[in-house]
This record gives sequence, C-alpha cells and structure tokens, in this order.
Amino acid sequence: MAGVTSSEPLENFNIFQNWINKNYHGEMKYLETERNFTRRADPKQILPECKSILVLAIPYTPISKENSNLQIASYALGDDYHDVLPQKLKAIVEFIEEQLDEKIPNRYYTDSGPILERELAQRAGLGWIGKNSMLINPKAGSTFFLAEILLGIELEPDESFSTDHCGTCNRCITACPTHCILPNRTLDSNRCISYLTIEHKTEISEELRNQIGNWIFGCDVCQQVCPWNRFSQPADSAFETKIPLPVLSGDLLLDPEAFNQRFKKSPIKRTKRRGYARNIAIAIGNNKNKKDIPLLEQALQDDESLIQTHAKWALEKINNE
Repeated sequence: MAGVTSSEPLENFNIFQNWINKNYHGEMKYLETERNFTRRADPKQILPECKSILVLAIPYTPISKENSNLQIASYALGDDYHDVLPQKLKAIVEFIEEQLDEKIPNRYYTDSGPILERELAQRAGLGWIGKNSMLINPKAGSTFFLAEILLGIELEPDESFSTDHCGTCNRCITACPTHCILPNRTLDSNRCISYLTIEHKTEISEELRNQIGNWIFGCDVCQQVCPWNRFSQPADSAFETKIPLPVLSGDLLLDPEAFNQRFKKSPIKRTKRRGYARNIAIAIGNNKNKKDIPLLEQALQDDESLIQTHAKWALEKINNE
C-alpha cells in the first residue's frame, strides 16, 4: 500500500510531545531532544526542499494466535526491516528520478528517523490510529511496516483517513497483559512488553516479569485480539518466517558467537545476547516447567549478572510452585 501527503507541519505534534515527556526516558532519552522535536513537527526541518511525502506500508508475517512456550512478535520472524527496507526505498527514489530524468532532493526512513510515521500514514490515507496506537487499515489490519520518502517534487496528496473504525471495541485494552494501553490511544511505554523485552537494557521489575508471560522479543497480544487483523495480507518475501520455530528454552545458554550467528539478519540482535537470555529466563520462570531447572542452574554461572539475576528469579519461582 502507498499514499501521499503534503509536507505541511503535523497537527497533533503537541500531543506527541507531551506523551514523549511523560513516557520516555533512560534508553530512549534521545526522543526528547529539542532538535528531534523540531524535526518531527515539520518535515521541512529534515529536508528543506520537501514538497511531498510518499508513505508506504509493507506487510510482514501475519499474527499467529498459537501460544508456544516462547513467543516472538511476528514482525521479527523474518529479516531485519532496518536492513531490508532502506534498499527498497532507495530503489523507489531511483525509479522516480529515472522517470523524471533528473535528481530529486530526498530523504527516506523506516522507524529510524525523526518522523511521526503513523500520523503521516493516516494523513496519506493508509488507515486510522487504533486504540492500541497501531495504524490499522480496513483491508490489511495492522501487520505491516511503515516507511516514508520525503521528496522535493509536488505529488497530488491522497485524502486523509478520517474515519475511526475501532468503535466501542476495547479488546486490545482488555487483553494487554501489563495494562499499558492508555485511553488516549497512546501507551505507557515503561509497561509495554515490546519496550521491556527490546529497548529496556537492565533489570525488569518483578511485578512486570510476572506479566510478561512467555514473550521473549516484542509482543503481539493487542494485534492478536484485534478483529481487523483477519484481513492481514501475506508477508513480503523478505519478511517471511526464517527463524527456526519453535524457539527452545535451550537458547538461554547460547554463547555470544552462537547468538550473533543465529540472529545476524534478525531484529532480535537488537536485544544483544544478555537481553535475549534475560527474556528467556523470565519466560521459563512464567512457564513453570521443572524440566527447565537444569538450564536455569547453568545460567546462574553466566558471566552476565543480568542473566544470573533473572535466572535466579525463575528458578525460585519454579521451585516455589
């Protein structure tokens, strides 16, 4: 899917700024910088020549409702979109330049720059922002990546998507294990399982460990229960499942070399080995399978104190059970 919007400043920027001030700190403190705020508010602060913005939606693996022992968010089952999509965006720019027979000022992003992707996508007619803060398209659900190309040429803008099709449905709010979905279509990121298992680099509080369940990278719960995802589209070939499934508890003991080799093309590499093992230890504790006790006992000897701490918690939880 694709849509076009103008380069006008964003209308809901103040709402976003207040949300950032309240929700983000620590690992994502960079979101608060004055430079990033200014650039998010006005695309021309990024590309002064910007006249149009081409917004694209690229489908990834549809959400699975199967509850395996260890769960990974569907978007992370294929290749890392940070590596794949920039090449696709570059090819689109080159195609446009070839058609016009001239170079065009441009910048492109996919979850990697000072861009309010979902608002731009809504303005470009690709969907509405749902109660879980995801962009939802009535013919494709929410299982897609967003990407943007800022262009120094005039393109006819598409009509903004103004209809809210969430209605009275609150399934995502009710289903969220950590109750992180707020009434104003934003999230308390400090409680979001996706944030905790990916961006958060240190210990996870015991309260939240219990609520994370068996998610070891990201979380799909709010999308699993969303009725619009029955319309999810087949994944782009780059994002079809490539990680061997099911993920086994033995991944807790992957050494650095094995971790880097297995996930070198995967978004999971973002957690680093220590974060990945931390997450698996939490999931093992929540699964309460006594067969995993030997794994946890070995993890107690790990060089990383972060892994030791969460393995000890998981071991105590299983033994207490």
